[in-house]
Amino acid sequence: MYKYNCLNPIAEVGLERFNENYVRTEDAGEADAILVRSAAMHEMDFSSNLKLIARAGAGVNNIPLDKCAEKGIVVFNTPGANANGVKELVIAGMLLAARDIIGGINWVWENEEDGNIAKMTEKKKKAFAGTELEGKKLGVIGLGAIGVLVANAATHLGMEVYGYDPYVSVDAAWKLSRSIHHAKTVDELYKECDYITIHVPALEDTKGMINKDTIGLMKKDVVILNFARDLLVNSEDMVDALVSGNVKCYVTDFPTPEVTGVKGAIVIPHLGASTEESEDNCAKMAVKETIDYLENGNITHSVNYPDCDMGQKGEGSRITILHHNIPNMLGQFTALLAKEKLNISLMANKSKKEYAYTMIDVDGDVSQAVKDELSSIEGVLKIRVIV
Repeated sequence: MYKYNCLNPIAEVGLERFNENYVRTEDAGEADAILVRSAAMHEMDFSSNLKLIARAGAGVNNIPLDKCAEKGIVVFNTPGANANGVKELVIAGMLLAARDIIGGINWVWENEEDGNIAKMTEKKKKAFAGTELEGKKLGVIGLGAIGVLVANAATHLGMEVYGYDPYVSVDAAWKLSRSIHHAKTVDELYKECDYITIHVPALEDTKGMINKDTIGLMKKDVVILNFARDLLVNSEDMVDALVSGNVKCYVTDFPTPEVTGVKGAIVIPHLGASTEESEDNCAKMAVKETIDYLENGNITHSVNYPDCDMGQKGEGSRITILHHNIPNMLGQFTALLAKEKLNISLMANKSKKEYAYTMIDVDGDVSQAVKDELSSIEGVLKIRVIV
């Protein structure tokens, strides 16, 4: 019997996938798994019983990844589950930036009691005129699940699309429209495009990637869209660019004190993934990852451990070992199992920076003594035997 705890409301369509072997608990301290959306976890104490945290969404800034890794807690996210919802809002953002739809709607509200509003509309509407997206150049930085959808959708709007991603996956490349120009450098994209949208994670080398220097490479009156992470854009530099007119419009899904209220900034209250469909998809993927890890030991879409999949567990025992990525770990594991006369039928080992994961199927029962011996090997963080 496994116990799971939800720190935030998780869509029932996902939780319904848990069978009778899973029980929901309100006590996170006794849970095998925690499902979370945006709840802050950095100050939480994690029990030794906790095996995984599943984030129903892509961003994991609310989870202490290193702390979890050292405790042998695998952190999952759900990349792509909310991609369509974000894509649609990015397209909406481009339309809002191209034409002063918001200004026009506000004008109507302000003049709602004017009996001549229909006549006045014909005189005033020129103040809200804009441009069309067709024929404009769009630069998409990051061609992951969301970036690919945005790029492909923009081609159907008649835009000329430039894509940049030095680490684009084979799967993403197959999904990308053949009409998209592959920029060799991000600077090429900055110089060529009328609209630029960023879809990359917040890493040390991407934080503040949109700043006064990169804006200086862009066309005057460029439109910049940020539906990825607020930290990707230097807020002070963006405000300066909006005030000077170097950036025509900044559309962001992340309200900050610096940008909110600045002329030319369209600030949306983090609605990118706030659709029923996105929340359902994230919940279903998070639960699927949870079940596969607890029952089979497989890791898919982890952010602090390597992905590793040996399929469904067979009749024997499956040993899973979370450990530091240091030399001779496999040799120690196999030597110990050989000493205990446990035959290995299947084995997999994957590493990710300083952490690694080993899965071993054995013919026979694994005693508590064997588990204790494996746990005592220097560098081992957590042992689990699935029977």
